Amino acid sequence: MSSDETDDADRAGQHSGPESTTEADSRSAGATAVIAPDIAHSRTEQTVGDRLRTGIRGVGQTCITAGVVILLFVVYELWFTDYVNAGQQKDATNKLEHAWKSGDDPLVGGPGKPGDKVRSIPLGTGIAIIRIPRLGLDYARTVVEGTNTADLDIGPGHYTNSALPGQVGNLAIAGHRVGKGSPFLDLDKLRPGDAIVIETKTSWFTYRVLGDRASGSFTAGTPEGIPGREIVDPSDVKVIAAVPDHPGQSPTRAMITLTTCHPKFSAQQRMVIHGVLVGKPRPRSAGLPSALRSQP
Repeated sequence: MSSDETDDADRAGQHSGPESTTEADSRSAGATAVIAPDIAHSRTEQTVGDRLRTGIRGVGQTCITAGVVILLFVVYELWFTDYVNAGQQKDATNKLEHAWKSGDDPLVGGPGKPGDKVRSIPLGTGIAIIRIPRLGLDYARTVVEGTNTADLDIGPGHYTNSALPGQVGNLAIAGHRVGKGSPFLDLDKLRPGDAIVIETKTSWFTYRVLGDRASGSFTAGTPEGIPGREIVDPSDVKVIAAVPDHPGQSPTRAMITLTTCHPKFSAQQRMVIHGVLVGKPRPRSAGLPSALRSQP
């Protein structure tokens, strides 16, 4: 090879070296330019996915917490309030029976004097015992005076302006359907002709649910068209009038009305049971009335 060719080759080698490096760097930069957007996009997708998973996880935790709170509330309403009521109801019953044994009657002005003027009865005081054979021969609840929250926490409450047991007019009693002892939980099981017995210091009063026992109709053959059972709005107070559903009308018979929430686990409406006194009062000293000797 001539010296000129050698020089040309050296110059060509010197020129090709930098060009190769530049081209390699260019290709690497190009590859980086192509790869970088894909990585950024992937990272964006992961961020959105993480946020979505976090949101779902938060909703799930909230639902679990809400479920636990609801469960605790149900336990409180169905178990704890029943437990507390059992003690309060027992205490009210013991006090009432002690008063009777000592000759005192909350329904009259003096100890054991029938016909005496009714005294002012303190709210929450036991006044009588209600028995409903359809709900079991052992079913017995002490009825207290008043229908305020504190009164109904003890047991069924007597509407203060309604008639007293055995009186002409309407003996109206309210009771919880669920919780606080659930005294009227199964009130929907009552049928026409079923007995509702009220026990006082001196007497047994037997009322019968209105309606036709043979057909099971709550509206057939009832006085003044008063049904044996009806569902009404909570604001419908005429059901506890002296003549149920006929406010302002003078009563001619002794009746009873039981009210409770409807449906179960709701206070949206009221279930109302109406009955009428049958026969004469039975002296308490004569023993149980026939209605309490066998379950219907």
